[in-house]
Formats: sequence, C-alpha cells, structure tokens
Amino acid sequence: MDSIGSEGLQQGEEALSCPEEGLPRPSDSSELAQECLQQFKVTVAQLQQIQASLLGSMEQALRGQASPVPAVRMLPTYVGSTPHGTEQGDFVVLELGATGASLRVLWVTLTGIEGHRVEPRSQEFVIPQDVMLGAGQQLFDFAAHCLSEFLDAQPVSKQDLQLGFSFSFPCHQTGLDRSTLISWTKGFRCSDVEGQDVVQLLRDAIQRQGAYNIDVVAVVNDTVGTMMGCELGARPCEVGLVVDTGTNVCYMEEARHVAVLDEDRGRVCVSVEWGSFSDDGALGPVLTTFDHTLDHESLNPGAQRFEKMIGGLYLGELVRLVLAHLTQRGVLFRGCLSPALLSQGSILLEHVAEMEDPSAGAARVHAILQDLGLSPEPSDVELVQRVCAAVCTRAAQLCAAALAAVLFRLQQSREQQTLQVAVATGGRVCERHPRYCGNMVRMSRWHEHAPGAPGQAGCTCAYLGVRAKPGSPVRIWGSGPSRDRLCVSGGLGQAGIACVYLGVRAKPGSSVCICSFCSILQGTVMLLAPECDVSFIPSADGGGRGVAMVTAVAARLAAHRRLLEETLAPFRLNHDQLAAVQAQMREAMAKGLQGGASSLRMLPTYVRATPDGSERGDFLALDLGGTNFRVLLVRVTTCVQITSQIYSIPESVAQGSGQQLFDHIVDCIVDFQQKQGLSGQSLPLGFTFSFPCRQLGLDQGILLNWTKGFNASDCEGQDVVSLLREAITRRQAVELNVVAIVNDTVGTMMSCGYEDPHCEIGLIVGTGTNACYMEELRNVAGVPGDSGHMCINMEWGAFGDDGSLDTLSTCFDASVDQASINPGKQRFEKMISGMYLGEIVRHILLHLTSLGVLFRGQQTQRLQTRDIFKTKFLSEIESDSLALRQVRAILEDLGLPLTSDDALMVLEVCQAVSQRAAQLCGAGVAAVVEKIRENRGLEELAVSVGVDGTLYKLHPHFSSLVAATVRELAPRCAVTFLQSEDGSGKGAALVTAVACRLAQSTRV
Repeated sequence: MDSIGSEGLQQGEEALSCPEEGLPRPSDSSELAQECLQQFKVTVAQLQQIQASLLGSMEQALRGQASPVPAVRMLPTYVGSTPHGTEQGDFVVLELGATGASLRVLWVTLTGIEGHRVEPRSQEFVIPQDVMLGAGQQLFDFAAHCLSEFLDAQPVSKQDLQLGFSFSFPCHQTGLDRSTLISWTKGFRCSDVEGQDVVQLLRDAIQRQGAYNIDVVAVVNDTVGTMMGCELGARPCEVGLVVDTGTNVCYMEEARHVAVLDEDRGRVCVSVEWGSFSDDGALGPVLTTFDHTLDHESLNPGAQRFEKMIGGLYLGELVRLVLAHLTQRGVLFRGCLSPALLSQGSILLEHVAEMEDPSAGAARVHAILQDLGLSPEPSDVELVQRVCAAVCTRAAQLCAAALAAVLFRLQQSREQQTLQVAVATGGRVCERHPRYCGNMVRMSRWHEHAPGAPGQAGCTCAYLGVRAKPGSPVRIWGSGPSRDRLCVSGGLGQAGIACVYLGVRAKPGSSVCICSFCSILQGTVMLLAPECDVSFIPSADGGGRGVAMVTAVAARLAAHRRLLEETLAPFRLNHDQLAAVQAQMREAMAKGLQGGASSLRMLPTYVRATPDGSERGDFLALDLGGTNFRVLLVRVTTCVQITSQIYSIPESVAQGSGQQLFDHIVDCIVDFQQKQGLSGQSLPLGFTFSFPCRQLGLDQGILLNWTKGFNASDCEGQDVVSLLREAITRRQAVELNVVAIVNDTVGTMMSCGYEDPHCEIGLIVGTGTNACYMEELRNVAGVPGDSGHMCINMEWGAFGDDGSLDTLSTCFDASVDQASINPGKQRFEKMISGMYLGEIVRHILLHLTSLGVLFRGQQTQRLQTRDIFKTKFLSEIESDSLALRQVRAILEDLGLPLTSDDALMVLEVCQAVSQRAAQLCGAGVAAVVEKIRENRGLEELAVSVGVDGTLYKLHPHFSSLVAATVRELAPRCAVTFLQSEDGSGKGAALVTAVACRLAQSTRV
C-alpha cells in the first residue's frame, strides 16, 4: 500500500491541497478504511512470536553472548534493593530525557513514615532546540544553571545536598554513580557526550556553576525511577514500565544470572532497553507501510524500531501518516490535504489521546481537526477516532507482549510456579492516554451494533471479546453522562480470550466504547503469561520520587552496611589473632601435660598405638551416648566389616538405678549375640562411653557426672567398666572380655588410622567439639615411661575457661554463655560447636533488628525464642547450591518477614560466625600439629587428622576454612583431613584390636 510522507506537499503550497470542488467519497471508502486499519491488527500468534523472540534476546544478553548481537541490551543499573518504607531525608532530583525536550528539577522529602507523604516541589525547564543539538558541555551547563535557579527559589541553605540524576537514554552503567552514554535518542544529538560518563559531565558542570555543594549519588533512568517510586503494597513492585516519548522496562533480576556482574548473590535491577528491539523475524509481520515511512523520516532510521511502534513521540506521527494517506485516497476530508496534516510532528500524543477519548465528545475531535486546517464531516470524526484506536491498540498489544516476556523471565529466575508482582507504570502515554493504565481495569474498544440480551435492572449485556477476571471492576464510558462501575462475569471465548458480559446502559444495536489501554495491556499479558498475577500501579509523579528513592535507598544501605560491618568486625579474625590463639593453646597443652593449672586437661587415654594394618579378628563394640545405644560386631580382616543393631534405653532405665541400667545393656548384648550366632563366645569388647570420665587405664574410666538426660543412681564416681563387668557376672553363662573404654574422639582417630597409618589426630566438630592426638610418652607427667606414645584426650572445649579467650569474646558470646547450663565453662566449645553457633547468630540478628538494619526494625516473637535458629540453618543458608529465594524460604519458615536485602545480611552474619568457628578450630589443629612436629624434631611433618561431627561434615565451607587456617599457621606441616565413618563404633573395636595386638606381641 502506498503511503504519504511530509514531502507530499510541495514547498510554497498553502491552505488546503484538494480539488476545486473536493473529491466525492469513493464508493469503496469503507473497504479502503478497513484495509488501512487492518494493517494494525496483530494476531495472538504474532504476539507470542514477539514474546518468545524478546525473551530469547534477553537471555542471550544476560549471558553476555555477543554473537549474534542481542536485540536488547539488558544493562545492569546497580540498583540492588527496592524500598522498604523507612527511607527518609531531603533529596534533589534532576530529570533529563524523561519528558522529551524539557528538564525537571525536584525537591523530594521522604518521611519514612507510612501514610505520611510530603508532595515534592518541582520546576520544569524547556530545553532550547539549539541546546538539544549543540555541544554536550552546553547541555550540562544548562542543567547546572537550572539546578541553581530552582534551589535559589527553595528555602534551603548551602548545605551538602544529595542528588539523584534521572538520565533516560541508553547507557552502560558500571556503578550506581557511573554511567556512559551509548547513544542519544528522543531527538537529542549533543556532541562529545556519547562514550562519556554523564555523571562526571554533570559534576563538572555543577562545579563550574559553583553555587551549591551537590553530591551526585546515583544515576537512574526514568524506568528505574518509576519502579522505585511505586507505593508499597501487598506484593513486591519489581518491574517498572515507562511509555512516554520513548518506552522501556526494567525489572529485578537475580544477580547470578547477569554475566557482566560476576556476582552470585542478591538481585540487581536490569534495564531491558527494549526500544531497540528489532528482530525482523518477529517485528516484520506487524510493521506497516506507515511504520516504514516514519522510520525513514526519523532522525535515526533503522534504529529503535520497537519504540517507534509504541512511544509517545511516534504515535501521533503514525496517526498523521494514516490520516494523510486516507485523505489522499479521498476517504477522509473529501480528499482535501492541509499543510499541517502534511507537516511532520503536527499531530501530538495529546491530540491522539483527546481524539480517542469518548468522554471528550465529537466536538473536541472536530476542533482538533479544524486546528490542523481540516474540515471534518461527522463520518470523518468517527473514522479518525477509529484510526487513533487502531494505532494505540496495536501499541498496547505490542507493549503487553514484550512485558509478558519480562514477566516470564522474572518467573523463571524466581523459580516460582505462580508469580505475584506489581508493575509500576509511568510516562505521559500511561498518564494521559485513555487507553493506558489507571487504578481500575478499563477497556478500550469500539463495539458497534453490539448484540445484546436482556440483563438485570433493564441493562443490555454486551458480548465483548475482552480478557478480564470475574469480579474485577470495569468502568464503562457510554454516550451519556453516567459511568457505571460494574463487576465482570465471563467465560472462555475464542483464542483463549474471555468473553465478558457487561451490563452496559445502552440499547441493542447502539455503539458502546469500553475505554482504557490498560485493559488491553493487562488482558494481553494475562493471555501470554497466564501464570503471572500482575497488578499495575501508576507512578505518582513520573518517577521523580523514585529517583529520590534510589538515592535514599543507597544512603540507607550504606548506613546499614556500616552498622553491619561494625557488628561483625569482632568475628573477622586476622592472622595475628589466630596466631595468638595457636600460641595460647600450645602453652595450655604444655601445662596440662605436666599436671599444672591449665584450661586443657590433657587426659591420657592409655591408647598407645594406632592401627598398623596387621590387626585381625572379631570384636564387639558398645556405643553409649544417648537414649539409643548400639551393639556392633566388627570383623577385621583385610577390610573392616560391621554388623550392628540399635537398642533403646527407656527413660525409666536411664534415670533408674545404675544396676538396672547396666543389666539392661548386658541383656541387649546377649540378644545381639544370639541373633548373630555368637552365644558362648568370649569376644574382646570396646566400650565407647560418651560421658565425662577420668581414665585410669585403658579399661578403667571414672564417671565424673551424667549428661544428656541420664541420671542413673550409684554411678557417678564409679568405674563404669567395673559396673559393666558386674552386670556380666550377674547374667550367668555370658562371657565378655571388656578390653577398653574409649571416647568418641579417640574412636574417630582410630577409625581413620586403620585406613591411613599417618592419622595421629582425632577431631570432633559436631554438637560439641574435642580433639586428641598421639603424644610422646615422656611428655606425659601422670603416666610412667619414657618411650613410646600415648593418645591424649585434650578436652579442648574448655580451652579459654581461664580467661585466655576474653579478647576474642563478643557481647553475643557472653549472652549465649550466660543463658547456657554451664556459664563460664566450655568457652572454646561455645565459639565453635554446633550447639551454640545458631544461638550466636540469633543474638546478632536481634541486635541488628534493634538498630533497624534487619526486618525494618520490627522485632518478632519467634526471633526472641531461644534455640529457634538451629545451627543446621547456617549450613543450609551458606550452601552454594541455594538460590536467594531458598534462603528467604528458610528464614520465612521461622516467621521472619524479610526482604532480599535482609536475606543477604543474614547470610553474611552466618558466614562471619561460622568462619570464626572454623578459624578457631584451625588454630587449635595448627597448635597440635606443630607440637607433634617439634616433639619429633622434624623440619616438615606429614600427618593426617580423622574428623567426625555434623558441623564439619555438613557445613559447605567449614572443612575448607579449617584446612586453610592450618596451612596459614603451620606452613611446615602437610596436613590431610579424613572424614571418619562410625568412629564411635568401628573406632572402639579398633582400639580393642590394637590393644589385643600389643598384648600378644608383649607375650611373645
């Protein structure tokens, strides 16, 4: 189809360009009009193709894939947080490019109080054409002058001011306050700006002006400002949509998906820059001859193709081209063309909005057309309205298809089945155009001669192919003064679009107009992204408040960051602090071995050797450390085979008499022997007894006190091996040879020692913590002998009970200690083990909440509950495999109403607490390996550590942090860490096996 451009009128022509008597309306004028309008029809399949193409381009750009060149840019804005309502302060905003050829300055006051809003003060300055097309310095000097002029009129001092810079052009941002202009759009062509940091250009201009001290905190485009200025509601506002002179969208993407950031946590606002979307395969079928003409006559032919179909700078021009074409064909204005109709830019967005708005009436349309030098007839007025509706409906549908792609991407990145999100809308098209968004669902489409059926209250029910939810409010714009807000009830119609029956006050056969672009936008989004539940929220002031909010959020985050760093600083241990812990432990070890006053008891275990691989035989093992205990048959050949059974200890037995308890244990052993066909056999038995004991020999252990819910009488102060042997004697016809009593730490070392002969250290880091190692017998004061080795149970959980760790202890450690059952005891254990780390984190979270850093300063009852924050949560939260949403889910299960920022800070708290624990543990291991190396007079030592415990095994980073600390503090020791399997069962049997081997060699 031929079209007509601005060159259609020859220079010098005046008034109307038409035949002397005007053209008669062509007989096929209706067909010509329909043929013209049909070009603007877009099918569902075409919209889906645009959605898919844009989504593919978005994902390609996010991955940083340069070939082929992505059709959109996906630029990170370095805005990583949305408002949470506590932001406050005074901020200056400078808007450039948001409203075409004008600049706006605002003074925005944020109160931080819900429901208390101070209206911003603002002033708009028209940018002269020569400035828009002149030198870059001239533009920024103009902006600085406008800033000073505005501030001069405000009751403000020359104080330091924080400014947010809204710069609504395609930019490459490298920081919140660093942004390089990629290319001018919207009619700007200033020289020496593209490729430059626009923030620095503004700062230079402000400095040249010299009137005020202004700190440019953030550079933001209008789309981000629109999103950030969204009023807080029930659902998060994480999408900003602007349809103004140009069009764009932004949304909060998971940072790990943005390749250029190299971040794995948190979120970042990404500016899609979809105005440049130009996939010929997707857009080609919906481009009209008018789109091609408009593009050819634009300042940037071939660029911003998507924007030229949607943006307000171009909608009026598209309407003008269509009207000129129809006039040339004699369909409109009796074929009479006016100079204005043939002049580029003569029809503006405001004209289109007014002409399409049915509430304005035909008289207003007639007046606008007359101002263009035209003489419209009534039929012309109606057709012009239909042209406006066709152009703008297509724009709404294309915008919706692109928005559906963004929403689908957001749903994908959140890994949610149903996405609930608010979309903030801004721009003059949205604010002024009847087809664009409002607070209610309003629908825009002429339905002539709508068939009707009698409805309630005498209303006609019009059958309209519009997608809307049952029960949603709809405003009907009729020919009369009445406007009824009605409830929708509908069923599915063709192409998946809901057919809505609306009670319209109109007679059957009359024309009905249902107005609002937002309904087309919303309905098309629902059609293309049915799993997304979207609310549209209009921007209150065109994004100015949002730009101030970006600045305020940056200030809040900076303040919160300082408080967080101050809180966590004592947990971040440096090399000197860790070396001091290592030295203090070495000193305490030496004193304990010599029987002096020390927080380390350094107890001999009478285990004199580790396995050498020659051990053979069948052994029994008992593992008693809780309300359940195990009996094991351990068969040692060239490998170790284990058969075991778990038995329960009833509470009445655990808290009854000692005789009752040990008789029950022997009964269970007999039952196990019978089931395994071992009756009548006397097998060596190792006894893992995980209660505090003082060992006097390999088979002698005096119970110091019961723990873990046990309180059997007549046991404390007694040799538990003797109590077991007495129970065996009472159970006649049972022969058991109790060879050794073992704690779980020694069992862990022995279990790993069977696999690795270099394993001479045992380490437990679970609910509690402890370590043991093979010491030179000559250094053990309490045991006779000068040669050989002795395994020493360090009981290092009590390290620091003498005050040596006070310099590292925080107020949070003190709170946890005071609330424990043994205040002042086990200080090292309370800084390391799984029983306490969750409590330390909880106390830190309470403190940060009281400072307003977390959870918007709102204390929750759940967080006040002791032990609610389990140490296992640290392992889960710090897992590299968990996305931030999963971290949030863990915390929300605790009843914590948190934001993404809160989740990140909780993660940091967990990391700081667990890192300190691992480093302290590593400092202890470094002290032990250095002691062994010096004992043996070696330049270098190769040694292995057998480790058990849920914290060490399940925490994603604990083991690597321990190893790194040991390498740092003991560089001359090559230390291998081995995870134990069944140290308390298998280890006890191997202690027994080694004892039997040594006894046999002694007899030989």
